[in-house]
Amino acid sequence: MSRPFAKVCILVLDGAGIGALPDAAEFGDPATVNTLGNTARAVGPLNLPNLAQLGLGNLTEMHGVTPVARPGAFLLRMAEASRGKDTPTGHWEMVGVHTTQPFAAYNPAFPQEIVAEFRAATGYDMLGNCVASGTQILDDLGAEHLRTGLPIVYTSADSVFQIAAHEEVMPLAELYRVCEAARILLDKYRVGRVIARPFVGQPGSFKRTYNRRDFSMPPPKGTLLDKLCEAGIPVVGIGKIQDIFAGCGVPESIHSEGNSDGLALTLAICRTRERGLFFTNLVDFDALWGHRRNPKGFAAALAEVDAALPALLDALGQDGLLVLTADHGNDPTYMGSTDHTREYVPLLLCSRRFVHGADLGTTDSFAALGQTLADNFGVAPLALGTSYFQQIAG
Repeated sequence: MSRPFAKVCILVLDGAGIGALPDAAEFGDPATVNTLGNTARAVGPLNLPNLAQLGLGNLTEMHGVTPVARPGAFLLRMAEASRGKDTPTGHWEMVGVHTTQPFAAYNPAFPQEIVAEFRAATGYDMLGNCVASGTQILDDLGAEHLRTGLPIVYTSADSVFQIAAHEEVMPLAELYRVCEAARILLDKYRVGRVIARPFVGQPGSFKRTYNRRDFSMPPPKGTLLDKLCEAGIPVVGIGKIQDIFAGCGVPESIHSEGNSDGLALTLAICRTRERGLFFTNLVDFDALWGHRRNPKGFAAALAEVDAALPALLDALGQDGLLVLTADHGNDPTYMGSTDHTREYVPLLLCSRRFVHGADLGTTDSFAALGQTLADNFGVAPLALGTSYFQQIAG
């Protein structure tokens, strides 16, 4: 008889895709994108002994991470069923949401109708209103922001309305108020996220801070997270998880300041909690290394996760399951844009309980993760996704 895992930790390596999906061209991406594979090729042989033993090299070709005959984890390649390659779409699909209508992207600028509504709702005119890199726009408009006090608004290929402000010019509470007002008015325009982008410093040395907050559209009801909460099973979000789900199904949230802090906080939760789902997003993969097209930084972040794995698995113990995955690709070697890339993502199901795992093949939805965990926790099945619980817990 299958024995469920009392505690499960999902670790999202934000943007760590493993190769182009067949429909990548429809999203503007070439068939050559492969976040992990191309990172390894660009940097040279990667030294990731724990991830190699678990079987990461079985999922995509990675220089230095060789395939193993008996992987330590149960492995899947997950294809994204939803129409998108953004953070909410990927995370939502993990817990059972099939997004058939993509969020709206506004390129090259938000229309004057939205600009006027923003002014009326917040009391501010805006600087920018363009597609831009989050660091470049601070170089371009940061000094003018200091002079005028007006927020900097910009977007990308994703469905995002990003509002940047210096913490000494617009205090965090005011920036968050402005974002909340924008969130309300942008629902009808199907903008996926309003993102607060606070920064500090002086012209020539501006730096974004970890006081970022995401204000997302709420997901449809009935996700795995909703079902767990209804069943009285604890759900803890670490990092931006609660923001991604607009608080729905994530009653407890722990703020993190980057990957190192997120890993330390996750380890503490895994050690001290006896039951529940612990859901962590490691944002630096995406924000610091993927979008900034820095494969060396991406590789160093992989090494940091690799070094943390033994302690995480020990903390979870025989009654715990560690899930390693991603929400989309963000190939740091692809110079055609600085946006996400449409890719398969890895799923590694790991536990000290396993003598060894197996390659379970390719599945047609990220919801394989959520469906497997619905089975594990004994809640009603999701509308989307295949469960692999019997294969891993038998």
